[in-house]
Amino acid sequence: MDFLIYCVVLVFVRCVQALPLTLVAWLGRRGGALAYWLDGRHRRVATENLTLAFGHEQSPAELRALAREHFRRLGENYLSAVKTSSMTPAALSRHVQFVGTGRLLPASDHELPLSRVFAIGHFGNFELYAWAHHFAPGHTSVSTYRALPQPRLDAVLKSLRAQSGCLLLERRTDGAQLRELLRRRGLLVGLLSDQHAGRAGLWLPFFGRECSTLAAPAIFALRYKLPLHTAICFRAGLARWRIEIGDEIPTHAEGRRRALEEIMSDVNQAFEFAIRRDPANWFWVHRRWKTEPVRPRPTAPKQDWE
Repeated sequence: MDFLIYCVVLVFVRCVQALPLTLVAWLGRRGGALAYWLDGRHRRVATENLTLAFGHEQSPAELRALAREHFRRLGENYLSAVKTSSMTPAALSRHVQFVGTGRLLPASDHELPLSRVFAIGHFGNFELYAWAHHFAPGHTSVSTYRALPQPRLDAVLKSLRAQSGCLLLERRTDGAQLRELLRRRGLLVGLLSDQHAGRAGLWLPFFGRECSTLAAPAIFALRYKLPLHTAICFRAGLARWRIEIGDEIPTHAEGRRRALEEIMSDVNQAFEFAIRRDPANWFWVHRRWKTEPVRPRPTAPKQDWE
């Protein structure tokens, strides 16, 4: 059965990649609209999350409209990610704009660029983060992923992501390799930081409600003395995206390390600001707010960063 599913997925991927990106995005939006009506469980999760975040600002009808548009965005982004993985950087540059790459330049032409940590999230076509090094010469993109339990399907997904030229590290097994890489220069390390982090996370406010927050971006930035930024992928139109690199988030104040809670609160605030700019653009089908007891803050990077 696994082999049959693998063959079906492979044929599907090849068919999508044979189509123009604009058509793929259009088809994805139609598929997402259909999924809104067929997938009741995730529709309820999205609506509940939107109500938690915006229930005091928008009417139930407006929230339902946001949820419908969110599903259309999901379809557009996921199907487009299959197509964009097979495109050349030159072709992709007609659809993707990176804003703020000037922040990554070294102080002088004779220096190698610093490595940097990016707290990223499930905004827009978030698979495009892996292409950052093509828009910031002299850098190498590094990202983490969680392997699928089906080896063949995992190989397909990894091959799609690897075509960007990004270095991919498995969250649960490649922690030592990531820590070694962080000693080099010119790396753009993206860590997804917008999902529920379980009992090991920091309990911090997000849209006025506490949620478990991954501390890894702050931990790695402090431990390896690296600048920390956010990067947000916004939808700029059908099959068009704009990735904005945020200002550096301070990791020290008055000569001392800031607390992990302070640093990651700044990340959460940046994410909330980005969501308010375009509420349908974020990943509302994940239960971001869960009730669990507060645990002591983490003091060292974990191998499983999600």
